[in-house]
Amino acid sequence: MKGGRRWVRNALYMPCLGAATQNNPVLRAFYQRLIAKGKEPKVALIACMRKLIVILNTMIARGEKWDPSRYALR
Repeated sequence: MKGGRRWVRNALYMPCLGAATQNNPVLRAFYQRLIAKGKEPKVALIACMRKLIVILNTMIARGEKWDPSRYALR
């Protein structure tokens, strides 16, 4: 079963892979938390992609720039 916009999924997969596992501290912490809960790595990656989409949509709607402290886990 596939859902959503295919081009968005395809465009975000590889960048999110790097962000979730190496570069972005917010997504890396979220990814590691999901893995620690027992989620499969690919499921955790897709969850990171969804989180990134939600963050980006909010930033665009509000005209904001990236602020890691705003999206950090609390």
